[in-house]
Amino acid sequence: MSAGDRLDGVGIGLRREHWDALPVTSRRVDWLEIVPENFLADGGRASTVLAACAERWPIGAHGVSLSLGGPDPLDDDLLGRLGRLLDAHGVAEMTEHACWSRGGGRHFHDLLPLPSTEAAAEHLGRRARAARERLGRPLLLENITWYAAMPTGAAEPVPEGSFLRHALEEAGAGLLLDVNNVYVNAKNHGLDPLALLLSLPLELTGRIHLAGHVAREGMLVDNHGRAVHDDVWALYERALERTGPVPTLVEWDLDIPALDVVLDEADKARALLERARTRARAAAQEAA
Repeated sequence: MSAGDRLDGVGIGLRREHWDALPVTSRRVDWLEIVPENFLADGGRASTVLAACAERWPIGAHGVSLSLGGPDPLDDDLLGRLGRLLDAHGVAEMTEHACWSRGGGRHFHDLLPLPSTEAAAEHLGRRARAARERLGRPLLLENITWYAAMPTGAAEPVPEGSFLRHALEEAGAGLLLDVNNVYVNAKNHGLDPLALLLSLPLELTGRIHLAGHVAREGMLVDNHGRAVHDDVWALYERALERTGPVPTLVEWDLDIPALDVVLDEADKARALLERARTRARAAAQEAA
């Protein structure tokens, strides 16, 4: 693929379990997403597989370790290595999480929520802008799942939608809308999933993620280890009414099944995405 190829349609993650099956599949795959931190080493099979896949499909990158909302300085060495990897494989934009994951020089290997304050949103936005400029490409931030609220000291925490809008506008970034995260958060915290979805800055959406979840001890856990739940498919359809037909990824990162099972999920997403594309075309023709 040529450098800077934009994503379109429905993608899946490039996971080790599919390194053999994916390059030879005859089924439709629109694009692939990598966790770039897994491909930073020079040489080895990971680099070989990624290079071969990048010849066939556009590549998206979804980072997990920049800790954009955290207290530690941004890792300039990591940003440089990421930028070189993305340049090498024609990755047009980077995605990360609206969270923090490192403090005191320690990586927590988890995506932790930020305090729901304007100051935290501004801090996240400033650091995300710096990362975007260092990477030299557009940046999208994902709404995360959270299972406990960070203390703020404020009587009224800033709602999630307002928090994300403030951060994204400060960063000059777009939204990576994770529909499953919306559903899980709403159910865990006694909110209406559609109302929570519609409160987010959907007009800034540049990409969508879909994934599965499990129920454990009276709550939902976003584990990326199941098929997409029917209620999440329904919420995805409602999201597309607001976002239009934006590129969508089906995530499956735990208990990963055969490639055909993941591609079946991608086919479901593509059918809904094509329906949204048809609606968008019809609306444009009516407006012309």
